[in-house]
Amino acid sequence: MKLSNRIQSITGDDSDGWDILYRSRDMIDAGTPVLELTIGEHDKVTDLSIINAMCESARAGNTGYAAVPGQQKLRAAIATRVQSQTGTPTTADNVIVTTGGQAALFAAHLALLDEGDTGLFMDPYYATYPGGIRSIGSKAVPVPTYSEHNFQPQRSSLEPLAKDAKSLLINSPNNPTGAVYSCETLEMICDVCKKNNVVLISDEVYDSQIWEGKHISPRSFDGMAENCFVIGSMSKSHAMTGWRVGWIIGPENAIERILDLSTINTYGVPGFIQDAATFALNQGTTLETEVAEVFRKRVKLAHDILKNEKYIRLIPTQGAMYLMLDIRATGLTGNDFASQLLNAEHIAVMPGESFGASAKGHIRVAMTVPDKDFTQALKRLITFAKTKIG
Repeated sequence: MKLSNRIQSITGDDSDGWDILYRSRDMIDAGTPVLELTIGEHDKVTDLSIINAMCESARAGNTGYAAVPGQQKLRAAIATRVQSQTGTPTTADNVIVTTGGQAALFAAHLALLDEGDTGLFMDPYYATYPGGIRSIGSKAVPVPTYSEHNFQPQRSSLEPLAKDAKSLLINSPNNPTGAVYSCETLEMICDVCKKNNVVLISDEVYDSQIWEGKHISPRSFDGMAENCFVIGSMSKSHAMTGWRVGWIIGPENAIERILDLSTINTYGVPGFIQDAATFALNQGTTLETEVAEVFRKRVKLAHDILKNEKYIRLIPTQGAMYLMLDIRATGLTGNDFASQLLNAEHIAVMPGESFGASAKGHIRVAMTVPDKDFTQALKRLITFAKTKIG
């Protein structure tokens, strides 16, 4: 069977970056215990009240086709949440519900880019970003950020690339680095976008996980509501990763067109799932805070353990559920460090190279195991690193 060039080019020429995860799963399946600090999967399950809301909705008969753009009450709840965060007027007409944040990212890029157009994204990046852009036949171009700047984007890196681009994807709080973009950084990004007619796509799925500073949505800046898509999701804020509820916030005319895609693609999110999401959002910040506090505590644990280490540098962890560690003092790449750590200590972390060239010589640690295991894993990781110093 001859496959299309488009589908064969999704992952590019390199590995998809998940080799360590696959190896760790194979070890676990073979009976070898592994401390998995790879993917952003909560060790706390979805709150029982949300599950009960879903069951009540299904039992009440809400199991048929749901409104494709999302039920009005869910869209209104999302709009209320976004308006309260940003201060920018937002209505249900600015919202379309998608099957998770990943589908929202795909739809946003499909709405903005034609075949051959350039879509920018910040490096380091969530592993699916370039593939999502390539999957629609567009050029995926990374904008480098640097460990020395704590991965805050710099105008000198962005502006030359923006001149030939139609979209820019950012993610703050950032996966994998934990960086929260400052007001000054976001002002610079918005200015470059406006001057170069680039539409901004802001992935804000970690907006409830802020450990230092505050989350600022670029949609709140002057002139950006009409030049910006905001991507959101229930996955990280409410520990609902498998429920697949996400959304796009954007101008009404753009949302109407994205509805055309949903109609022929997913035909909506199940109504009982939407009812559960509506229930969760209507609890205000209560459930979000409970989920976030688990990781806030682990950030403090990590700082206490790593604060005096010479060979492992903790990138300031301002948000999200990950640590980015600079391990270049060991002389190893992130790939080699992660591979050898898995073999020697049965601890699985993600090599920085999984997230782009800018993260080479780093590793990402997901704070997604119980406190005791998390503490033990970090201490063993430090001991392992010291054995690599010549």
